[in-house]
Amino acid sequence: MIPLPGALAFKLALAAGCAFLLVLLVSDRNRWKAKVSHYSSVIAAERNAHAATVAGYRAAAEQARREDVENLARVKSSQAAINERTEHDFTSRTAAARASYQRLRGIAEGSRADPGSGGAAPVPGLSAAAGRAAQGAGQNRFPQSDRLIATEQAIQLDELINWVRAQSKVDVEGR
Repeated sequence: MIPLPGALAFKLALAAGCAFLLVLLVSDRNRWKAKVSHYSSVIAAERNAHAATVAGYRAAAEQARREDVENLARVKSSQAAINERTEHDFTSRTAAARASYQRLRGIAEGSRADPGSGGAAPVPGLSAAAGRAAQGAGQNRFPQSDRLIATEQAIQLDELINWVRAQSKVDVEGR
């Protein structure tokens, strides 16, 4: 080989080194381009998956809202029907009790006013002891004026119990 002057050898070595580095840099750049391309596709896929998840949650939330509105309407309708039915039952039972009270009161007043009438055959009267015993049994009863109030309150409590039972059977969860 021909000896080259030092400066030329240095320049050639430098040029060869630069060429080698250039080859390394180009291959490294291509490798990084491939990685960037791969990560870009991974990120795009993640973004698409995230968008699909968000859309799914929004659709599910909207469906749940619609079902809640439908359930609320159903529950309100059921409860209103129970309220109406209970109020009707209470009113009719109270009216029947009042009518019965008036009828019995009329019978009792009529029998006191004319104890011997009635068109039936005469019946021997009761002894004084029997009359007292009947009066004694009435001592533990409500006074005549409070009987209707007690009956109305009993009906009211009974209908309240029926209302609570019916309301507790309403499915508020919509299952």
